[in-house]
Amino acid sequence: MNVAPDFAPKTASLPSHAEIVVIGGGIIGCSTAYHLARDHKADVLLIEQGRLTGGSTWHAAGLVGQLRTSASITRLLKYSVELYATLEAETGLATGWKQNGGLRLACNADRWTEILRQATTAKSFGLDMHLLTPREAQDLWPVMAIDDLVGAAYLPTDGQASPSDITQSLARGARMHGAKLVEGVTVTGFETAGGAVTGVVTDAGTVTCAKVVVCAGLWSREIGAMAGVSVPLQAMQHQYIVTETVAGVPSRLPTLRDPDRLIYFKEEVGGLVMGGYETNPKPWALNGVPRPFEFSLLDEDWDHFEPHMESAIARVPALHYVGVKQMINGPESFTPDGNFILGEAPELRNFFVGCGFNAFGIASGGGAGWALAAWVADGTPPMDLWVVDIRRFAGVHADPAYTLERTVEAYGKHYAIAWPHDEYASARPRLASPLYGRLKDAGAVFGSKLGWERANWFADPAASGEARDIPSQGRANWFGAVGEEHAAAREAAVLFDQSSFAKFEIRGTDAAAALERLCANRVARAPGRLAYTQLLNPKGGIEADLTVAMLADDHFYVVTGTGFRTHDGDWIRRNLGAGDIACEDVTEAFATLSLMGPNARAILGAVTDADLGSAAFPFGAVRVVTIAGHAVRALRVTYVGELGWELHMPARAAADVYDALVAAGAAHGLRLAGYRAMESLRLEKGYRAWGADITPNDTPLEAGLGFAVKLKSDIDFIGRAALEAQAKAPLAKRLAGFLVESPAVHLVGRETILRGGKPVGYLTSGGWGYTIGANIGWGYVRNADGVDDAFLAGDFALVVAGETHRAALTLAPPYDPSSARVRA
Repeated sequence: MNVAPDFAPKTASLPSHAEIVVIGGGIIGCSTAYHLARDHKADVLLIEQGRLTGGSTWHAAGLVGQLRTSASITRLLKYSVELYATLEAETGLATGWKQNGGLRLACNADRWTEILRQATTAKSFGLDMHLLTPREAQDLWPVMAIDDLVGAAYLPTDGQASPSDITQSLARGARMHGAKLVEGVTVTGFETAGGAVTGVVTDAGTVTCAKVVVCAGLWSREIGAMAGVSVPLQAMQHQYIVTETVAGVPSRLPTLRDPDRLIYFKEEVGGLVMGGYETNPKPWALNGVPRPFEFSLLDEDWDHFEPHMESAIARVPALHYVGVKQMINGPESFTPDGNFILGEAPELRNFFVGCGFNAFGIASGGGAGWALAAWVADGTPPMDLWVVDIRRFAGVHADPAYTLERTVEAYGKHYAIAWPHDEYASARPRLASPLYGRLKDAGAVFGSKLGWERANWFADPAASGEARDIPSQGRANWFGAVGEEHAAAREAAVLFDQSSFAKFEIRGTDAAAALERLCANRVARAPGRLAYTQLLNPKGGIEADLTVAMLADDHFYVVTGTGFRTHDGDWIRRNLGAGDIACEDVTEAFATLSLMGPNARAILGAVTDADLGSAAFPFGAVRVVTIAGHAVRALRVTYVGELGWELHMPARAAADVYDALVAAGAAHGLRLAGYRAMESLRLEKGYRAWGADITPNDTPLEAGLGFAVKLKSDIDFIGRAALEAQAKAPLAKRLAGFLVESPAVHLVGRETILRGGKPVGYLTSGGWGYTIGANIGWGYVRNADGVDDAFLAGDFALVVAGETHRAALTLAPPYDPSSARVRA
């Protein structure tokens, strides 16, 4: 271990109270303190265990790219660029910011398709991105060889910065706006009361506070654990070199990413910085980060770095003859899914986290600090930040072994081609349905969601070839099998195992009133009724999309998506209020089978004596029926647009119920189906997916879900005032469907929507509709002056991987059983 000299911590007096305590003096902590003080005039104290810029910040490479697959993350990165361009003028401290642009190379056809999709995404998100020939790329980067290039993408607003200088400038800005920063103080614990944090205990005394923000980088996991908060991240070794002067390298040389060779470059005083992301990374500090380590480095590992060096020499032949001034081997904190972590911890109120930046913390620093500060100050995020929300994780991520294995894979895929529908392979299986073995024997090809194994599609066990996903930028190997499952749902019946659904039971004499205040739709009508509803935030944005079954006057059963278990459970508990009411997570206690299709009633009727007629069992009803000797909660609801029931049973009963349904279904064309078929089915019916088509940034009125909102009642609910105000003016955006019939087109989401040739939005989801024989995309059409029927009657097209295709707009479900086209 190498230790940099002259970084001895300073001592300073510690105040006994602050409104908000920020822990960590790297770029994220200083940015958060800066924005809290500047934008929210908050009483802020930042505590740093060593010196400012310690941890991962001081040794970061400093590349600042902006484009990500998420619009929200891209917006945060764009904000960083805007802030870094003006920060020096505000604070008087140089930042080393240089807007020299960024190049991304493609060396094969699949990578080029990825870049074409990225170019479309850039246009959708308002970024200026240019597609270049190899020769044009070389004109910008004259020292590279281009014999293997297919093409390149160039973002002129990307750049690079000095991480330590930017952090010090942010720190000075925070002080200028009233924040206090104290170095040389170590956090040793927390004080809590009533489920909320009330103080920070340090080796220099205790600071009482209203809120805590942990921005401690590598140390965030152990600091969170002091408060009982799970922060799933893992330190990974990351190496780069700094070369001597390279002839032909100008000072304004763009940054360069060469993902097919797993390497990146930036200019540094006439030389080059070069690093990369190996597919066999090395995790570090499995038993905790040693102290002190704020300004330390790991030993050089040239053997591990050698493949990067070979790739770099092939790309920049001049490196054959150039010396290396320094190798940096510094740990960075990575997460199990490659996105960073922001937000309020579900385990403890007023305890916020900002960490796990996966080696793009400098690029994220300005925007992440701005967003986290707003979240801390207002109690809600300033935009849709689900992709980085700490509540996207669950109990499985509290297991260090699971987080380690998945994070190693995520690091190794940092520069991998972004295949549509790609799945992680590590740390599996972890959570499995009681039917896992039966489904596997039936040919299930599983995906993973929040630790759960879920059948994505079914291969024929008797057919030749492997039952696995084969990555493709076009139609994948499972396309035909999914089409058959899709057709069975429309023409006969299918059975989905959805045991991974998150499930909650809410009980108590105050449960009905609390849920009516929490839910946008009527949910407490009468026992035996089921409601589809959204949970809204005070701005009217959709925080959750779920079903609520009223089992008794004081007993409700809530079902939501697998991936939203932590988020939705936390939102419900925080907003139920006081009284005789309790919320219990019963996810593992109940298995779920969804029987869907025109023959569903005949199949279900063969295994139960219950009256399944529409009079006795209408849509939106819940009944307890007996199947194979077990009591089953049957919910008459559908997410595929066909007759069907969700069947919820004790986990121990799942095998018996499954066997009975499969046996009865043999005479009615029953097939097993997976989540890929469910996706295509729901696209055809226009059913919204939370996290994609509907988010906290979208209201039910904008999403076309006004039918599920009780505005005509006199019942108050969270978000009602915002919806009433919105209803008085033209909507600035509306969700619409788009159809493109060409089978050569492949919609995956984020494609640009054009009206009259001008961008007016982008797709939030997309795929193939097997019944209607067309590509289907859903996305918001935007217009500041209002999106009325006349605006929607315009001439629309979609930009898909750089090509423009005419598209038919529809507000209605593309699939109408009364006039469906022949299945392709």
